Amino acid sequence: MAKPIDLLREGRKEELWQMCCGFMDLDTEQFMAIQRRLMSEQIELLKSSELGRKLMKGAMPSSIEEFRALVPLTTYGDYIPELTEKMVHTLPAHPAQWVRTSGYTGKYEIKWIPMSERFVEEMTKVCAAIVMLCTANYRGDMRGMKEHLKVLSTFAAPPYASGVIAHLLREAVNCDFLPSNADELTFIDKVKKGFSQALDEGLDGFGGLPSVLVTVGEQLKQQSNQVDKKELLKRRRALLRVIKGKLKSRLAGRPMLPRDLWKVRGILGGGTDSAVFKKRVNDLWGRTPLELYVGSEGGIYAVQAWDYSAMTFTPNLNFYEFIPEREHFKWQLDHTYKPKTVLLDEVEEGQVYEIILTNLHGGALTRYRVGDVVRIVSLRNEAAGINLPQMVFERRADDLIDIAGFGRLTERVIWEAIEHAGLPYVDWTARKEVIDDQAFLHIYLESSSPQPPSEKAFTAELYRQFRELDKQYNFNIYSIFGEDEEPPEDLPLKVSYLAPGSFRRYIVRRQNEGADLGHLKPPHINPSDAVLAALSEPAVEVERVAVESKERVNA
Repeated sequence: MAKPIDLLREGRKEELWQMCCGFMDLDTEQFMAIQRRLMSEQIELLKSSELGRKLMKGAMPSSIEEFRALVPLTTYGDYIPELTEKMVHTLPAHPAQWVRTSGYTGKYEIKWIPMSERFVEEMTKVCAAIVMLCTANYRGDMRGMKEHLKVLSTFAAPPYASGVIAHLLREAVNCDFLPSNADELTFIDKVKKGFSQALDEGLDGFGGLPSVLVTVGEQLKQQSNQVDKKELLKRRRALLRVIKGKLKSRLAGRPMLPRDLWKVRGILGGGTDSAVFKKRVNDLWGRTPLELYVGSEGGIYAVQAWDYSAMTFTPNLNFYEFIPEREHFKWQLDHTYKPKTVLLDEVEEGQVYEIILTNLHGGALTRYRVGDVVRIVSLRNEAAGINLPQMVFERRADDLIDIAGFGRLTERVIWEAIEHAGLPYVDWTARKEVIDDQAFLHIYLESSSPQPPSEKAFTAELYRQFRELDKQYNFNIYSIFGEDEEPPEDLPLKVSYLAPGSFRRYIVRRQNEGADLGHLKPPHINPSDAVLAALSEPAVEVERVAVESKERVNA
């Protein structure tokens, strides 16, 4: 069977589009036919495997309906020790690739997810699809597709999920990562060396969390204005690129931006911060990032089309079930309750759902609670002519702060309010706190401004931003506080500034403690007392821990 790279090399671009992006031509009935066929195959693989029989609690379902009725929902704890110890003989299919992600401190530090050979083959097609979609301006647009696209490496190294996806992108379309030895370098060194190489060779695209893409853009903006002129004189192509970039920026009356140096063909993005940072990415790079919904547990779940609106689910990697919000809340009140699920052909426009995955093609995760909540924004994309339900990532299932007076706030809403408030910042974290029986939202923020406004003044500005966002997200501030623009005295919102360097020191401390990559940064939502204490530690304490850690290693 032909691979994406074979069709690309042979110039069979229409066939390549159909192979990889053809799922966007399906209607819901056709989508569900693929889901049902692949899921029926998966049930048989589960029944014949040791891990499958364990997860199904002895049930032997003969249909998808029986499978959903008899097999319980699972979390990663149900896969211990089979996955944590990589017990290959228990799996439904032999793994061709293992993906790692962060676990839970004290339970399991690392989650390992196996990917079968067939799963890898199917995901390679989806990886080719996301490259085509991020470079396309309309359905079937293949003008941006070629071998050896120059891609700035902003991914982690395998076996982290982003590194595995990067490897499959290379397999799918034979792109060239800059720098070529990226896996051996730190993130900052990767960007510096990749930037230098791109000045000579050009740059076609890159991907990552939009907040990271902004950071990369700002770093390149600074570096491009601090280029070593003597070094440039030795590199003719780089010199010409910088001269052209300087000319563009001067004509525009602003500092040189990355978009002055390169005309990027495509950018891939994803995560809670996509809506927050996509405009800034566009301002820096001259192209909007194509949003993906990706997870270590199941690869690429959904992707935007060429119109950059909501996302469309991919049918060939996972079988999807959805827990309606009302069922999710019933379970939250009583963990013995078994929430009912619906399938993609049963979801309703405007409703919110917790997503449940079963890996296809001999995968291990079965009716798995990923912990994500999505919103179905429409049942089709009229503008792009896509006849499938359209979704956006809403939040993590546990990333909800419910406060009387502010309604139910998510990470995205808080992040957008902070961004729109206009104060330069390093990072933030927020949680619900209670004093004298009064609950309030407490935001801890490290400002990068030399002269930030007072905490009281910034709190008032955040209140105004929350009011504006309420019109979009409808979390009911107006119903509590009415039309007053100024914050009331009993406003359930407080801002505390953290000392300069707090987040950097926290990361250093976690590195010295040997923390996994996914556990280096504090969570944005509901940090523990221990996390807040670590963020508040003085610099000398962090340095002491670093010295002690180094001494232990040397010993």
